Parts: sequence; C-alpha cells; structure tokens
Amino acid sequence: MLKFIKNNRESTVLIAILILFISISIADSSYLEIQTLTMVFSSAQVLTLLAIGASMVLLTRNIDVSVGSTMGLSAVAVATALNAGFPLPIAVLMALFVGALCGFLNGVLVAIGKIPAIVATLGTLGLFRGLMLLWTGGKWIEGLPNSIKELSSSDFLGVSYFGWIILFITAIFAYLLSHTQLGRNFYAVGDNLQGARQLGVNVDTTRIIAFTLNGTMAAMAGVVFTSQIGFVPNTTGSGLEMKAIAACVLGGVSLLGGVGKVIGAILGAFFLTQIDSVLVLLRLPAWWNDFIAGLVLISVLVFDGRLRVSIEKATKAQRYARFRVDDKERSDGEQKISSISTKVKKENLS
Repeated sequence: MLKFIKNNRESTVLIAILILFISISIADSSYLEIQTLTMVFSSAQVLTLLAIGASMVLLTRNIDVSVGSTMGLSAVAVATALNAGFPLPIAVLMALFVGALCGFLNGVLVAIGKIPAIVATLGTLGLFRGLMLLWTGGKWIEGLPNSIKELSSSDFLGVSYFGWIILFITAIFAYLLSHTQLGRNFYAVGDNLQGARQLGVNVDTTRIIAFTLNGTMAAMAGVVFTSQIGFVPNTTGSGLEMKAIAACVLGGVSLLGGVGKVIGAILGAFFLTQIDSVLVLLRLPAWWNDFIAGLVLISVLVFDGRLRVSIEKATKAQRYARFRVDDKERSDGEQKISSISTKVKKENLS
C-alpha cells in the first residue's frame, strides 16, 4: 500500500479529490451540479498556474517563495497598462515580461550569485512587494475596462476563455517535461547535480530557465486574478507562495528535486481549492484557508518522510533476505562440489 502511494501520487490525490467530492455531495446535494465543478475549476485557476511554475523550480531542487509578490507586481503591471489605454494583448505581454524578469532575477541570484534559493527569494519577496506598493502608492487599482473581465466571464462549453488557455498551458508543460531535453535537464539537475554536469547539462542555465518560467506563470496568475475580480488590491498574491508549494508537494513533486509531474501539482491545487470550498460551506472565516494549507503541507512532508523511511527499511530487508538466500545457495553449491570432488577422488583411488 505504501509503495503504491509513493509510486502513484497523482492517482492518490485524484482518489482523495473524488472522496472529498462525494463527501461534500452527501452533505449538500447541490454540490453535484456541473456548475459547481466549473466554479471550483475557475477558483483553482490562479493556484494551478502558480503550482505549475513552482513545480519547475522544485524539480531542480530549489524553491521560490517570492511568487506571490511576483504575481502581485504583474497584476499591477497589467492593470496600470490597461488604465493607461494600452490594448489588452500589449498589457498582458507587459505583465508577462515583468513576471519573467522577476523570475530571471531570482534565477541569476541562485545560479550565478550562488545564493541559496530560500534566502534569495525571501529577499526578492520583500523587494517585489515593495515595488508593487511604490508603484500604486499603496492604493487599489480599479476602473479596469471590460475587455479583461470578459476573459473570465465569457465561456465556451461552460469553461471560461482563460480556463481553456490554462488547459493548453498545462498540456505544453506536461509535454515539456516528458518529451524535451529541457524537461529531462530539470529532472537531471534536481536528481543528481554532479551527474548532470558530467552529462553536459548546463546547470546554471537550466536553473535560470526554471525560475524564469516560474515567474512567467506567476505573472499569468496575476492576469487571471485581475480578470476574475476586476480590480487589483494592494495585497494581491500575499501568502499564495505557501499554497503553491503545498499543492506541488501534495501532488508528488519532491522538495528534494528530480521527482514529480505537472499533473500532480495541478491535482494538488485542485484539492486545496476544494478544501477552500468546504470551508465556505461550513461558513468558517477565510483565514482558515492558510491554516489548512500549512497543515496539509506539514502533514504531507511528515507522511513523505515516514513513507521514505518505511520503503527504505523494506528495501533493505528484501536485499538482506536475498543476500541470505544467495549465501545459502552458494554454501550449498560449495558443499555439493566438495562432495562430488571427494567422490571422484575415491573412485580414482579404487
């Protein structure tokens, strides 16, 4: 059972989602409606994008705790551009550029500056948040045009335009990790750094690309968030970095690097969003969300540690048992050869 959970984390999270869905449906039959599913998917879009980006960094055995601030700064960029009269596509590209630049800076600090990722991104967390507040003067940005709001309100087959874009982005990143050299480099750098260097992988470039992709996905999350609520608060993105990491770890992306899939991170994001919807049904205050996300992260980390130790013990026991069997077979073989040799010598003497 433990081995199944370790080797099939995506399936395990999917089962947990179904169990939670059935449990809520029993308590509230209206939860079975298709409209509720689309609502949960819509609510999960921001966290899904953050989890996709965070998984790229985690695969390289790094961590980025500045994605919430990057998301907020990018949201301010797109909102400011729109209110300044820029067309929607240009405003979105400006936001993506800001996010990519933030991610690139983090990557350079870690790869070139040799600063531990947690330290570097803690610094940029405050830097990006400060830039966001300086840019807006600490005020909210309101009065956005309807063009950006329609991307989340209009729908095709019950899914918003941004929802389809996110599904497309998911397919691209899944293909990137499973069918491209860059994706294999992410796994190689996270799994065995020295081995990756010996194979000719440019470790520094791979890390910078991972952080840049993470910043770009955080920017996309900022654009989606702005589209969904129609304005930009001065706290946009605050605290979401923890939920993004929790979603990744819950979906099987290892903090030790080199293990995990995009689909697992997305399922983790969906599960955490489902929990948020449960809190709404239970009429619990919104600040419970962060508590639950932290509790899930700690629980999964503890479970992962216990799981790893249990599997290692089982593997060692199997190896020891195999060694004992091999040793016994070798001993029996030696005795048999000795017996045959003695018998041959007796026959020759006679």
